[in-house]
Amino acid sequence: MQYTLISPTRLTPTEEVDFDRVAELQAKILRGGRWTVPVTVEKNALFVMDGHHRLAVARRLRLAVMPAVLLGYDAVQVESWRPGETVTPADIFAMARSGRKFPYKTTRHVFPQNLPGCDVPLESLRCAIPADPASAHIAVAAP
Repeated sequence: MQYTLISPTRLTPTEEVDFDRVAELQAKILRGGRWTVPVTVEKNALFVMDGHHRLAVARRLRLAVMPAVLLGYDAVQVESWRPGETVTPADIFAMARSGRKFPYKTTRHVFPQNLPGCDVPLESLRCAIPADPASAHIAVAAP
């Protein structure tokens, strides 16, 4: 499995974030100077499955591209973090199309295998400006 470099502007969040967590994560990423965990993204609609806080950090840092693993619901199970609540892929597609977001910690995606990590210097994510940033989509083998 590999990750892709994609413009954060192409990705659609479907869940709210905890802004304190975004600030903590941003500080951690800046301290390390490297991006080490790709977001997971629905491969066709390009909405975030897992990594809403990382997407928020990438947007705050105005990165040109960020690491992402593209997957479909044929390989991913979805459930809710909230007891008694059911979330389906259809619910998530509908939320993405609506422009609204689920509350923080609603969706939980279960991946069938370990997802690849990455080790990308932040500077290369800032500088990897394609001719058309909206079309940035570059496959990269995982380390």
